[in-house]
Amino acid sequence: MTKIDVFAHVLMPDFYEKMLMLDKELPTKMPFILNPVLTDMAKRRETMPADTRQIISYVNTNPEDYLPGKMAALLVRKANEELLAAVQENRDLFAGAVAMLAFNNIPESIRMIDDFVLTNKEVLGVQVFSRHLGKSLADPDFRPIFEYLALHDIPIWLHPVFDSRKPDNNIIFSWEYEQTQAMLDLVQAGYFQDFPNLKIIVHHAGAMAPYFAGRIDRILPENQAADFRKFYVDTALLGNSKALELCLDFFGLDRVLFGTDAPLGILPAGATEEISQAIDALPLTQGQKNQIFYGNAQNLFGGL
Repeated sequence: MTKIDVFAHVLMPDFYEKMLMLDKELPTKMPFILNPVLTDMAKRRETMPADTRQIISYVNTNPEDYLPGKMAALLVRKANEELLAAVQENRDLFAGAVAMLAFNNIPESIRMIDDFVLTNKEVLGVQVFSRHLGKSLADPDFRPIFEYLALHDIPIWLHPVFDSRKPDNNIIFSWEYEQTQAMLDLVQAGYFQDFPNLKIIVHHAGAMAPYFAGRIDRILPENQAADFRKFYVDTALLGNSKALELCLDFFGLDRVLFGTDAPLGILPAGATEEISQAIDALPLTQGQKNQIFYGNAQNLFGGL
């Protein structure tokens, strides 16, 4: 059995070097990016969990926050090409790549979907963040991207970022709030109604949603509460079987995919073992556990 980790991160060296030129304080702002397993594929191979292939996406360093639209899109394109090359050169480690976009250049982002995502079978979708350019993910300016991705049945990976307006951001709780708020924004904007084919994979097991299922069901209109359950989620909770039970209760077995946030969370290479143990401890049949470990990903991405 080969597990498919749908949410694993990298920071490819050429792209990282260019981002450091734009912001030399990045390692201070985000100390986790100093983990060498993010950038060094030889170290990645040395620490790779057994019987696992990863779908890789960039950590949350986004050129759109530093460069005007044309230049941001150019750097994003080069970063995506570097990401694709890593998958092609390490097929035994990586099951696919998740592309970045530049939300300050919508036309070029759509072109990248056309000529990069749709033309490379190793590119399984795109990653978006809980906020872009200081705006809600559901801002009308960004709507054409979601419409185009839904039209072409391209999955979206949703990763949290801090809200720069808040002075008390922290890595323990803030990201989970921001991610949940982004989910709510998309639901209330009617995206699942307007784009029935929309597929969004939410990091960290759907963040706060499973824990607040009662509030979702009793406060939101019935159709929006139902739409909240249309997200797909990973299992990146650093373990915690009881929380994963709530996640399964809320989203359903078919929408929960093995994902670990590797190599982050537990040094040096992430929490793959701890999360695997938490899934093994769930009151499920082995067949149901295998759905989480690889079956749901194979179904969602057309086989891997």
